[in-house]
Amino acid sequence: MKPATITRVVLLLALVSLFTDISSEMLYPVMPLYLQSIGFSAVWIGLLEGVAQVVIGFATGYFGKLSDQLGTRMPFVRTGYLLSAVAKPMMILWNSHVWVLFARISDRLGKGIRTSARDAVLIDESDAENRGKVFGFHRGMDTLGAAIGPLLALIYLYYHPDDYSFLFVIAFVPAVIGSGLTFFIRENKRVTVVKSNKTGFLSFLSYWKIAGTEYKRIVIGLCFFALINSADSFLFMIAHANGIRDTNLILAYVFYNLIFAATAYPSGILADKIGMRNIFVLGLIFFVIAYFGFSNVQSSPVLFVLFGIYGLYGAFTDGVSKAWISLHCHAQDRGKALGFCKSVTSILAMVSSLLVGVFWESISPSFSILYSAIGGVIVIIYFLLFLPGRVKHSPTNK
Repeated sequence: MKPATITRVVLLLALVSLFTDISSEMLYPVMPLYLQSIGFSAVWIGLLEGVAQVVIGFATGYFGKLSDQLGTRMPFVRTGYLLSAVAKPMMILWNSHVWVLFARISDRLGKGIRTSARDAVLIDESDAENRGKVFGFHRGMDTLGAAIGPLLALIYLYYHPDDYSFLFVIAFVPAVIGSGLTFFIRENKRVTVVKSNKTGFLSFLSYWKIAGTEYKRIVIGLCFFALINSADSFLFMIAHANGIRDTNLILAYVFYNLIFAATAYPSGILADKIGMRNIFVLGLIFFVIAYFGFSNVQSSPVLFVLFGIYGLYGAFTDGVSKAWISLHCHAQDRGKALGFCKSVTSILAMVSSLLVGVFWESISPSFSILYSAIGGVIVIIYFLLFLPGRVKHSPTNK
């Protein structure tokens, strides 16, 4: 009898992500408003998010490699989710810029600690033939939480306008539930302990030297994409600058997450059938269409359509990219391989956001969005030229 694709471990990890994203995305739309209310300037907000991305990137790489070396995953998963849960209410204890920076870094450090290990567990719970399906299911549940969270925030703020602080306390509840569920997970012991003399914080970067050709080509393409893909905040900013109400912006973001959640699992199934590259490229096409539209969005109905297309982009690329990478690394290097990619692309994403910010101020908001759209076309050409549509699965990835 063929084993179930969605195992108990996969289901529990999906529920953990569901509750965690309810918590995180409940705060995402109001975070800039809260920070401004306690005296943060736009420069400080940009610095805060930039540092957070760098922390995620390097922590993901280091702790992914460490989980490979120790031959275990779940301690990192549990620690990461618990740290992020505790960091939520820390944000409102003091209004000091340094304290808020510390709390935000703690939250993002938790994400960095858990991400590679969690993804490696998902890989161990799947085979090459159904990996896209497993990652698609997990990403769909994760994004469903991302749709529920902002809705809960809107409901609360409707009855308690401008009371941002207490939302951080409310968000603590689903975060604790998600963290608690990790203690019911027992990982599948397929991990081979990797002996290494290199244990430094940046030692995971050495993985590039031993990585295979296909892995390198995929990561190079993802790096190109990270360099042109700016933070989603700019999409909110240009819509707001063009006169669209904040309430409609948040509702459009909820719609984006609903589309993402509904299509992530089917896109993973398609990726298993017709190839990871083909689905990923299709996702990039949705990205380009959405960004060309965002560059001149003028009305709420058009905004909803564009965020729907943008949701398809997310569903067709996020989980698929991880599954794709996993097919081109050895089982004992999965944490390191995923972590390396995340660390490098996170740094480039920060650079991209800074570039887009410069274009926004020095040229025009519309051009800053068009920069990403045009760059997306170039990335599509790269993947079509340098990556095959279908590849044979390595026996090391069964």
